[in-house]
Amino acid sequence: MDSTQLAQYLEATDSITKPWLLVQLRLKKLQERRDTISEDTYADELADIHQDLMNLGEWWRSIEDQVF
Repeated sequence: MDSTQLAQYLEATDSITKPWLLVQLRLKKLQERRDTISEDTYADELADIHQDLMNLGEWWRSIEDQVF
């Protein structure tokens, strides 16, 4: 699945508000650009995505049935 298909899936399933899926979309888009950007840019963007993922923490605790 490429980033366009993933974005269409997120829209079709009303999942655009699920932050962990947006992280997955960002990773897919970065993966698709990997051959056209420098290693430093790739590493910086990957670190930024990782930090955003870590910032999510355990926000889903006690609302699992609503968000998963």
